[in-house]
Amino acid sequence: MPMDDGERVRLWRDPRFDALECINATFHKHEYAPHTHDSYVVGIVEAGCETYFCRGAQHYAGPGDFCLVNPEEVHDGAPYNGGYSYRMIYPSTGFIVEIAEDVFDRPCHAPPMFSHPQVQDPELAFEYLAAHRALECSGDVLERDERMILVLGRLLTRHAEFPPLRPVGNEKSSVMDARVFIDANFSEELGLDTLANVSKLSRHHFIRAFKREVGLTPHAYVTDRRVRHARVLLSAGIAPAATAAQCGFCDQSHLNRAFKARFGTTPGAFARG
Repeated sequence: MPMDDGERVRLWRDPRFDALECINATFHKHEYAPHTHDSYVVGIVEAGCETYFCRGAQHYAGPGDFCLVNPEEVHDGAPYNGGYSYRMIYPSTGFIVEIAEDVFDRPCHAPPMFSHPQVQDPELAFEYLAAHRALECSGDVLERDERMILVLGRLLTRHAEFPPLRPVGNEKSSVMDARVFIDANFSEELGLDTLANVSKLSRHHFIRAFKREVGLTPHAYVTDRRVRHARVLLSAGIAPAATAAQCGFCDQSHLNRAFKARFGTTPGAFARG
């Protein structure tokens, strides 16, 4: 939604994460009045600087800084020195509790609270921005699910007041069940809930256990399995567009990127060779 003075706001909701509200915005003049949310506020400034008052102090968030506000905390927000662009999500308390229970594999009797309203974590900031952009684009459902679940789990582990993460144990049988299911259904749209149910593990625990046992995340494994099958179809003379559809890729460009990343050439060039 374009606004005056070059300001813009894009707002959408993702139904898979308890109607998660997401915002991608740029503000040069707009100032938020002091207010609260019944949800969490989790976001990163991409460019410029935002200043906001929270927990009795004035904060100045620049590129890569996380802004973390707990439910019911009073805060405001304003451009500083020219304005800022940011990407925010507003996860519900129930969703964060669900993630916390996934991460620590036990009931969570009270919502975790972020320890500080502004933190720097460059590695996690990169992952968050990738997850947020994935939510904004139509594409692989498993990739979007996996990215957001992992980011929120790591954010809670690193920056919230909660017990230490329980180590991953030996889940070979659970991972094998999921792997067999993926091998039989890789061309279908696979969501994280489905794979976690097959493995009988929580979603976050499943991702970590799968990566430990297989060496790839579930999404990376699904993509690899699709590319391997694409190679077989292309060798049999199936056109790249039809191959993409049969293997479960969103479109031919998605196949092109995944195929070239693994084999160093495009599907078309591989078929011609």
